[in-house]
Amino acid sequence: MRNGAWRVVELITTPVVPTDYLDVIAPLRNPDVLRARVEAVRRETANAVTLELRPGRGWRPHEPGQYVRLGVDVDGIRLWRAYSVSSAAGHPSGRICVTVNAVRDGVVSSYLMDHARRGMIVNLDLPAGDFVVPRERPAKSLFVTAGSGITPVMGILRSAGHELSDVVVVHSARTPQDVVFGAELRELAARGTIRLVERHTGADGRIKPADLDTLVPDLFERETWACGPGEMLDAMADHWAEAGIAERLHVERFRPTVLVAGEGGTVAFERSGVTVEAPGGVSILDAGEAAGQLMPSGCRMGICYSCVLPMREGIVRDLRDGTVTTAVEGDNVLVQTCVSAAAGPCRLDA
Repeated sequence: MRNGAWRVVELITTPVVPTDYLDVIAPLRNPDVLRARVEAVRRETANAVTLELRPGRGWRPHEPGQYVRLGVDVDGIRLWRAYSVSSAAGHPSGRICVTVNAVRDGVVSSYLMDHARRGMIVNLDLPAGDFVVPRERPAKSLFVTAGSGITPVMGILRSAGHELSDVVVVHSARTPQDVVFGAELRELAARGTIRLVERHTGADGRIKPADLDTLVPDLFERETWACGPGEMLDAMADHWAEAGIAERLHVERFRPTVLVAGEGGTVAFERSGVTVEAPGGVSILDAGEAAGQLMPSGCRMGICYSCVLPMREGIVRDLRDGTVTTAVEGDNVLVQTCVSAAAGPCRLDA
């Protein structure tokens, strides 16, 4: 009887199904569509804000140093950006924090800086990334960061700082006031938990590998993690390679790739080698099947999620509401192929 009553409700509410209404009332309930609610917003500096998030069903705890991708709807377009988890792992409430730094011409960072509020719902991906410390803690550690590069390192220090015996943190920011988590870092240094080296680029210029040789005399005896602008990381990679210890340097790079939505595009199914030109008004599922690509499917209406595939890189538009979803290399964003059309070149894991 219960199943019959549910079917009657489905018929009454078509084309919207009851689960759609439940998602409006309880947006964190659906384990197939991971979302998070903003529980608190804290200003860190004039150009950085921390969002405390409560992930919904389907969440998997992160490892310190990993990142998550947030999907934020801006002017009807869903844009995805990666943010490192800056909070300690394993909080009893299950909440996590991400810290957003303002980026020049950054659509998502600007939107969150101006509009993030308690109760706001964002889309969420599971944690990813290998910028983590090994379970067997190194005897000596060095963290070299610049700007927002401090955020994954803060997550590591908050989680495992007490397990690291000899830690040096070299951090660059334009001024002392621009140091994200500045007060906490200085307190850790005062307690002797870390040795902190602050470099204020407005007065001292950008840090170079030669500076590290002086600032950290036992530089190459330390397992090193670095996060910041590409130029800094490239120079460090060369310096460590020249010393013959490239394997002791672990880097996390910013990914500035920006994708612009169009109409249609080339869809590459990587495992099968099939490539198809998909028009903007045709679902990826239909375009793929027409080209002979075998694909999972179910209701073909965007309800059952049987057609979901990972998108390694690309941009798609939801045929129902025009929402745009993007992925850059390494993201593997899940997309519903039955209700998604190419809005540019796409690479799918199929």
